Formats: sequence, C-alpha cells, structure tokens
Amino acid sequence: MAANPTFAARYGPWALVTGAARGLGAEFSRQIASRGVNVAMVDMRPDELEQTARQVREGSSRDVRTIVADLSSPEFIDAIRKATADLEVGLLVSNAAFGPVGPFAGGSLEDKLRTIAVNVQAPLLLAHEFAAQMAGRQRGGIILLSSASALQGSAYVANYAATKAYNLILAEGLWEELRAQGVDVLGLMPGTTRTPGLADSNPKLERTRLAYVMEMEPVVTEALDALGRRPSHIAGRVNRLTFFITGKLMPRKKSIEAQGKVLRDLYGER
Repeated sequence: MAANPTFAARYGPWALVTGAARGLGAEFSRQIASRGVNVAMVDMRPDELEQTARQVREGSSRDVRTIVADLSSPEFIDAIRKATADLEVGLLVSNAAFGPVGPFAGGSLEDKLRTIAVNVQAPLLLAHEFAAQMAGRQRGGIILLSSASALQGSAYVANYAATKAYNLILAEGLWEELRAQGVDVLGLMPGTTRTPGLADSNPKLERTRLAYVMEMEPVVTEALDALGRRPSHIAGRVNRLTFFITGKLMPRKKSIEAQGKVLRDLYGER
C-alpha cells in the first residue's frame, strides 16, 4: 500500500502499538507504517519484537522503535513515557490483551487479575498519557481493541469479555468527548481472527459452523479506515450481520445462550 499523506498528516509522525510482536499488533504496525507513519512497537517478547520490527522497517522504510514492557505492571507506563519522550505520538493502538479460555470457576485468580491489568488498566493508562497530548495539538487518533465478545456475556471467556466491554465503552465515550478537539477514537470489535493467540488457545473449529474466522489483514484495514468515521466498529460483514441478529433481533437471554453454545463447542465438552 502506498503511503497515505492524509493519514500520515492526521495521525503521524509516530504511532504507538502495544502487543506489536505478533498477531494483530504486528499487522497494525505493518499497515500503519505502509501509510507513512513511523511506529513505536511495544511488547514483552524482546526477540520476537525485534524480528517483527525489522520486517516492518524493511517493508516500509519508516523509522521503527522497539519498547520492551510488561503491561500487567502499572510501572510499564514509565518505560513508555521515557522511550517516547522525544517522539510526537499521533496515533495510539492499544492492542495488547490477555485472556485465558476456560470455565470461570476453574481458572486462577492470578490470571483473572492479570487479565484486568493488561486489558483494562493498561489501556486506561495509555489513553490518559496520550489523549491530553493529542488534544493539545488538536489532532490524533486512538484505537482501543475491544472484542465482539464484549457485546454480551460470553461463557468460557467471561472475565475477558467483561474487560473488553470496558474498552468499548471507554472508546465510545472518548469519541464523543475528544472529537471537538480533533482527536479520533475508535473501539474495534474483531470477531474470531486467525492470530497466533487463537492458535495457542487450541479451538476446535471443526465443531461449529458459527465461528466465522477472519484473517488479520482485513481486520486491521477496516479499523484504520473506520478511524475518524464512527465511534466503534465490528470487523467483517458476516460478524456485523451476526451481531445485528443476536443484538437487535434476539432476546438478550437467547443471545447469551447462543454465544455460550459457540464457546462450548470451540473449547468445552459436547
């Protein structure tokens, strides 16, 4: 993709992407760089981060900076602040996430609290850090990664879905609050996406026809295209149709039950 001068002028010269070593974070980094914006890539996996950063740098000829940080610790924001002190960050993509799959009663409290730290506390700290800077410049963009699971209670990922609901509501509220100051905010809701994280969770995709799986590239392209146009976006036409039916046409109880069936087919016992 050729660099987009309009995108770069509005959201450059630097973007900050968390969870950037692989998956959607890596794809965001690639596509943002291809649109003419330099990228500061954040992840807790140093070797994988450097490898992906090299690929982004070579594929786009943009400047790329790597920042190693563990977003489960609130002190990570100090490392981000120090590493970006000399950068003008015009785009924040809060992508990093944590969320073990399985029965709520069987999971550890430590994992539940880590999920909240990475998925709620970290996006809040990042938005707090950069929103004021962007508003002061009267331009910028923030993308908070939510999830289609945020639209109703979701068995087997109940805590994860709850944290993603926070991101969705935060993004939509900030969209209204910050747009008068020239800052675009988007809550992105991917459905099931073919990422390394999905593979790591070992879903049994053959058990259900209801789990429509998207590739990463169109998810990210839709997100970057939707930024500045609407407060939130569900990636994929099939997903949008599915969640229109379950969210608008079905009683909420039935929607929760239907989502539970999909998750049990994917991860649980028949």
